[in-house]
Amino acid sequence: MSYRDLEIWQEARSLAVDIHRMSLKLPKFELYETGSQIRRSSHSVRSNIVEGYGRRRYKQEFIRFLVFSHASCDETTDHLEALRDCQSLSDEEIYTSLHDRLIVLSRKINLFIQAVEKNHRTE
Repeated sequence: MSYRDLEIWQEARSLAVDIHRMSLKLPKFELYETGSQIRRSSHSVRSNIVEGYGRRRYKQEFIRFLVFSHASCDETTDHLEALRDCQSLSDEEIYTSLHDRLIVLSRKINLFIQAVEKNHRTE
């Protein structure tokens, strides 16, 4: 098994790509401000899943990086909401789709953390 088999990684990857594409359509002044931050935080969600999976032999390390991933997901949600609040992201359909997917991913990461806490195995 690989981290690529994890549903949370697959969803985090898809979201990071879609958020990256959305951010490139923001007004110029946002490209290097919140646009850059939302790109980095969305990529951090998936990267921390990968790093945690790489350390899965050590339960607490695995959980630690999954918690980082969860926090990055929350950060990404906050950046998305800020873009909407400031009207830099005015496409309601894109906002709603990304926001809903982030909320679902956040829940799934949290459930995965709980599963690792309860049923941790190294292989």
